[in-house]
Amino acid sequence: MNKNIAVIRGDGIGPEIVNEALKVLDAVAKKYGHTFNYTSVSMGGCAIDEFGDPLPETELKKCLEADSVLLGAVGGPKWNDVPGDKRPEKGLLRIRAAMGVYSNNRPAKIWPQLAGASPLKPEIVAKGIDFIIVRELIGGIYFGKHETVEADGVKTARDYMVYSEEEIRRIAKIGFETAMKRRKKLCSVEKSNVLDTSRLWKKVVHELAAEYPEVELSDMLVDNCAMQIVKNPAQFDVIVTENMFGDILSDEASMITGSIGMIPSSSLGDSTNGLYEPIHGSAPDIAGKNIANPIGTILSAAMMLRYSFNMEKEADAIEKAVDAVLSHGYRGADIMSDEVGLKQVSCSEMGNLIAEGI
Repeated sequence: MNKNIAVIRGDGIGPEIVNEALKVLDAVAKKYGHTFNYTSVSMGGCAIDEFGDPLPETELKKCLEADSVLLGAVGGPKWNDVPGDKRPEKGLLRIRAAMGVYSNNRPAKIWPQLAGASPLKPEIVAKGIDFIIVRELIGGIYFGKHETVEADGVKTARDYMVYSEEEIRRIAKIGFETAMKRRKKLCSVEKSNVLDTSRLWKKVVHELAAEYPEVELSDMLVDNCAMQIVKNPAQFDVIVTENMFGDILSDEASMITGSIGMIPSSSLGDSTNGLYEPIHGSAPDIAGKNIANPIGTILSAAMMLRYSFNMEKEADAIEKAVDAVLSHGYRGADIMSDEVGLKQVSCSEMGNLIAEGI
């Protein structure tokens, strides 16, 4: 099978981790007889440096014409002082909107080999951590109107959160469908005791629940959910929530699994052309040191094979290779501990080991 992949290496550690994922994809292509064609795309701070724009139309077009997009990370302090509409993160928001990828799916799963790396008490981890956060990705406050006005010498900033019934319904449907493929439990997270958008969210989700009688639906306020993820993560199967809440909760969920560097994500809409990326940032403080953890990016590539290319056995092969490498005691700097028998490896060495295990 021949597939065209737009590759956004981005900023900071982005190039390092993406190159390791491509190494693993090349190993998959060789073993299973596929051809993956890579088109490099400039986005984020590097695009600002080159074009004065975090995502020029010419670069966006490459993504829209590809079969899927693999992204590293964007941003960094170098671009903190550029105008708000030109910040690296604006490129990320732009590509999500242009691709129509309204559903961001972030698994929070603890690998048994990394149980000791979780900051939670062993008795909590022992109950199991295996849930998915389905986050609405192209609506809400991130895509609302943002303005700062001044009157009588006093500045006032306003950010608008807007959600329509249709936007809520389509992401809730993804939540229910995901729950149907798992343990049939869906927790809808909002702030309906305060926000009108959340009250509409709750109403639409409960209306849709009638179409999924097998799914056990529960409601939870976002502040309580943040607490429950730490207190008893085993209670969750699928969480569905709006954009900003999902952004915060998924980062929290990643840390209880041991390292944010381990967590992949997929962003999908109504087509199979998806956007795949690790959930962590560009980590400029360790960029160029060859110590970043590429596993989240490699697992994102596995998600791309599974959800966009329908390559189930190839995705399984990557996940099994990651599992084997961890079982043999290899660790990146972020997941290294004083446990006997562990061996710390670099970013490139980790990529080599996983590629060799395909």
